Amino acid sequence: MATKELTSGKPVKLIFLFMLPMFFGNLFQQIYNLADALIVGRTIGLKALAAVGATSPMIFLVISFIFASTQGFAVVTAQRFGARDYENVRKSVAAGFILSFVLTFIMTIISLPFVQQMLDILRTPDDIINLAHDYLFIMFAGIIATVFYNLTSNIIRALGDSKTPLYFLIFASILNIFLDLLFILKFNMGVSGAAIATVVSQAVSTVLCIVFMFKKFPILKLKKEDWNVDKSFLYEHLKVGIPMGFQMSVLTIGIIALQYVLNGLGSTAIAAFTTAMRVDQLVSQSLLALAAAVATYTAQNYGAGKLKRIREGARASVLIAFIISIFCAIFILTCGEFVVNLFMDVPNEEVTKLAMEYLHIIIIFFFFLGLLLIYRNILQGMGNVMAPLFSGVAELIMRALAAFKLGEILGYTGICLATPCAWIAAAIVLYIGYKISLIKNIKKIRKIAK
Repeated sequence: MATKELTSGKPVKLIFLFMLPMFFGNLFQQIYNLADALIVGRTIGLKALAAVGATSPMIFLVISFIFASTQGFAVVTAQRFGARDYENVRKSVAAGFILSFVLTFIMTIISLPFVQQMLDILRTPDDIINLAHDYLFIMFAGIIATVFYNLTSNIIRALGDSKTPLYFLIFASILNIFLDLLFILKFNMGVSGAAIATVVSQAVSTVLCIVFMFKKFPILKLKKEDWNVDKSFLYEHLKVGIPMGFQMSVLTIGIIALQYVLNGLGSTAIAAFTTAMRVDQLVSQSLLALAAAVATYTAQNYGAGKLKRIREGARASVLIAFIISIFCAIFILTCGEFVVNLFMDVPNEEVTKLAMEYLHIIIIFFFFLGLLLIYRNILQGMGNVMAPLFSGVAELIMRALAAFKLGEILGYTGICLATPCAWIAAAIVLYIGYKISLIKNIKKIRKIAK
């Protein structure tokens, strides 16, 4: 299986073609969550749908830390690959596995005993708290499957292959839908069945990805000595990965604050917001895929010392993001209500109205989300983790302030406005960080050349 270098060729073409498989991969990744929400909403009811939605911030808080950390480990892998240092590419893969296992173990031990307390802190309504507890506990118990799929897929992408992870996601997504229907309709397992289906599907995808990766990519065939990773190399991975993890955790705290305010509005508002967020996540996968492509592109070119190509890639990515934002807005305006109603067996007028209110607000600001994701991933690709961390703090503060203040003044509408406010604040911080980082790196290279 061939690897692909992104250090030569037209940036706009390279980035666009590299992002396409990741877009479809992200799309199928969302099918995990969409299948749960759609099947739960249409077969068990709106309260069950609200219960699944009420757990989302806590799942994101625990898992996103490890997700972002493993992405950081893969940045080091991509940099080594861009520099054609293949021995350290293998050592980087080994380091990623070691550190991911340790982090997953720690996060699992921390999260499982406190599921009930998390839901109580969020003021989860009494009529859905038991369902939410069952779903959240199972999802936390299966963290390891999700983490190692993301680690292995990030490693494969670091080597320039964005197609292979897609194939396993397609298989796992189909399996997830089948298991959802089996556990919920056949075995009457309720929301617990939906959670088990997701974990099992991700576990299968993980195993397939690991086996394929080591068998089909010669460069990744680890030798015994590759596992003897010294402390300094482990630290290099942690130096990139852990701040990225904290940045995502800080970001998630803002989402939890928003959920706290939302939970005070009752299960109908929660169900509407949950449904709208599913649609939001679906349409934003193109921007997320673009950002992931930019991260690999940047890391490889940074490893090769080609900073001019990084700047060219940034401009190409902004153009692509602008075009994507227009298509996303058109999709929501024409198909949004239809997709929202898919989640309900019997469409609820109030739920549909509130869900569409959120979607109509965010499409105005989608381009800012694109800018946020592009500059965050460029900085991380260059190994700059502080600016993204500061942007996460800005996003946290803005989302929490908007949720509480605007929520108090405007109610549900104020909560809907909190997310765009956070996007704009973070995008400004990241753009400034990108400019400063690029100037510093150019000066560094010129100094070395002299």
